[in-house]
Amino acid sequence: MTRPSFLEMNRRALLKSMVAFGGAATTGTLVGIEKAFAQDTFNVTMQLGWLATNGILGEVVADKKGFFAEEGLTLDIVAGGPNVDGVASVASGRANLGQISSSPSLMLARSAGLPIKCIAAGYQQHPFTYFSLKDNPVNTPQDLIGKRVATNGTARILLRAMLAKNGISEDDVEVMVMGSDMAPLMTGQVDVVTGWKTNTSALAILGDQRNDMTLWDAGIQLYANPYYVNDETLNEHPEQVNGMIRAISKGWGYAYENREEAVDILVERYPNMDREMELATVDLVLDYSFNEETAAKGWGTMTSENWQAQIAIYDQLDQFENGAPSLEDVMTLSVLEATEAARPKYG
Repeated sequence: MTRPSFLEMNRRALLKSMVAFGGAATTGTLVGIEKAFAQDTFNVTMQLGWLATNGILGEVVADKKGFFAEEGLTLDIVAGGPNVDGVASVASGRANLGQISSSPSLMLARSAGLPIKCIAAGYQQHPFTYFSLKDNPVNTPQDLIGKRVATNGTARILLRAMLAKNGISEDDVEVMVMGSDMAPLMTGQVDVVTGWKTNTSALAILGDQRNDMTLWDAGIQLYANPYYVNDETLNEHPEQVNGMIRAISKGWGYAYENREEAVDILVERYPNMDREMELATVDLVLDYSFNEETAAKGWGTMTSENWQAQIAIYDQLDQFENGAPSLEDVMTLSVLEATEAARPKYG
């Protein structure tokens, strides 16, 4: 004899107890409960490229406010880290949605044969920035000539791309490897340090002497926090993928309109985050999430032209061991087109 499932046993127990308490008066409620149990939910396992940050503010808000539930979805956020290959997790199907810090990671993964594809861009411009001091400022790429630049190992390719884009020889810049510490700039060990403008805690040491040149303004216009799925998920569960983006976009829209509440929701879920620091950063985070592009086309928008330019510059730098991937393999606008009416238009 086949044993009833855990869900079926609990369903039976719940219905029995409701009848005991309410009898015929609970008939309408019973119908609702039957319907709820009959309706399948789809679990979204969202793999991050790194630890949880304010870059998932919208997702956390969407989960708390019930926007995933409205789509018949549940959300499980899985943190990444130095020993976690988030892209491989999504490619293999262990997770069915991914978010990673920078768009080139997805191009490189596709070129390496991983079946993943970008479906939306979280930040419209990449926050990666070259920080100098006002008494020795770097305002243009040409100002880097003769300078000592400290950057982390994975960001060296960003510097190479920016130099190539602006016709500057790599021999004209002295590159040093660093972590996230900004102190070498203050002590005069280097002329420039790099990082994200949204990392306000790390940048606090630079105070009012800080001078910024963004990677975007220097000619390398990458997306940050792109969302991606694997080919199987996109092909076999298109409505659920659309639902993911609808829910997430509504979460970001709610955060845009309710900033302090959004920060409280984020800190409630991740108590290790500093509320005052997040309150000081939330406007900047939302400025990267919404701009004139999203005002016209909605949260998460991206363009084929931007992606093609990214592929071209990385191909020029011989970054694709197996050849440059096609635009169609790297990204799709189909999910954004299907969800356009639901995605909030702020900016």
